[in-house]
Amino acid sequence: MIDRREFGRLLGGAALTAAGASWIGAPALAKGAARIVIVGGGAGGGTVARILKTEAPNLHVTIVEKRDIYTSCFNSNHFFGGFRTFASLQHSYDGLRKLGIEVLNETATDVDPAKKTVKLSAGERLPYDQLVLSPGIDFNYGAIEGYSATAAEIMPHAWKAGPQTLLLMKQLESMDDGGVVIMTVPDNPYRCPPGPYERACMIAHYLKTHKPKSKLVIFDAKRMFSKQAAFEEAFDKYYSGIIDLNLTNEIDDFRVVRVDPKALEVETASGTKLKGAVVNVIPPQTAGDIAIAAGCAGANGWCPIKPANFASALVDGIHVIGDAAIANDMPKSAYSANSQGRVVAADILAALAGAEPVAARYRNTCWSLLAADDSIKIGADYTPGEKDGKPLLVPHGPFVSQAHETAAMRRKNYEEGLAWYHAIIADAFNDNTALMHKG
Repeated sequence: MIDRREFGRLLGGAALTAAGASWIGAPALAKGAARIVIVGGGAGGGTVARILKTEAPNLHVTIVEKRDIYTSCFNSNHFFGGFRTFASLQHSYDGLRKLGIEVLNETATDVDPAKKTVKLSAGERLPYDQLVLSPGIDFNYGAIEGYSATAAEIMPHAWKAGPQTLLLMKQLESMDDGGVVIMTVPDNPYRCPPGPYERACMIAHYLKTHKPKSKLVIFDAKRMFSKQAAFEEAFDKYYSGIIDLNLTNEIDDFRVVRVDPKALEVETASGTKLKGAVVNVIPPQTAGDIAIAAGCAGANGWCPIKPANFASALVDGIHVIGDAAIANDMPKSAYSANSQGRVVAADILAALAGAEPVAARYRNTCWSLLAADDSIKIGADYTPGEKDGKPLLVPHGPFVSQAHETAAMRRKNYEEGLAWYHAIIADAFNDNTALMHKG
């Protein structure tokens, strides 16, 4: 069982302590008139909803989420390596409903900031007093010739967990031993910067243990990547001869610009062509469609925010958290979304109560599994600041795993990552049974 101190540490500490008691019994909260709508029921949106309803039970809190079961993208790579079952990634919204939170399994299609309404796919308009957008990502299919939602059913991205995760695993299982797996990795920014390289380890682990004649070829649009030294050490230590990593350099641009789903072929910007038995295309990404429809996204497809509270920098009266937001050096991760959600919940409660806003602090940690009992991590704390007169998030105390660390340290990272997974599920979905875990 994770004790409460460990629980708080893994989640970066509570964001609600500064204003605390000033909310209890405040007129705006006691009346229960405020309507909070949260679009997106993942690690960020669920966290906001749970905290708001727990701290102010009279609030009317609604989550709009098209999925009736949440499948976590974080830790989904473990499924490919055989370290986690698919069922263990799936979580219901029953815990949030038990708190009195309304969960609508529908799609939000538009936002009217002037009238303060969210339009649903069925045509209904939900009124709100406070709106939080936590829609995650969508894909810029046009960035790769030949790639589309239809092509993704042949060349899965699996960068939204669920059916795509199962599809990619099924293709790996069906592939003949000796087949080539191709993975394409986009340029920054995208969801979970270390994610493709953890996936590479997990797919390579599957190949090593089930199809040792096969190999994984990676075409990467970048010159360098998160936790690179530790990942490259793992590629050599565990998966030598299996992983073929191709980073963009001065001579070759390994950014994939064209795919042929029928031929299972990819082509890079420098003209390299390769056919695979399984092709995992991770395409360039944007903020979720609803954030763009609401006018919260800039020209680059991501949503700029105000560092003090993750309010939209473009549209008044809307908070944007999680992968849809662009937050300087704070990466797109479930930990980040949870941390941002805590601050946003505190900010909304303070505003409704007429209290001073809580001084924001954020945290991120990202664990990546390399092999059995071997995990690495990266992270930092973040506080609002400014540079050259512009507001931004300032990182503090950054840390990253290095090559040649001890087995005991890597084992500790692995256990810590497992504990965090169950802690964040409990925090975001009010699922206290998830606090039980095996190291």
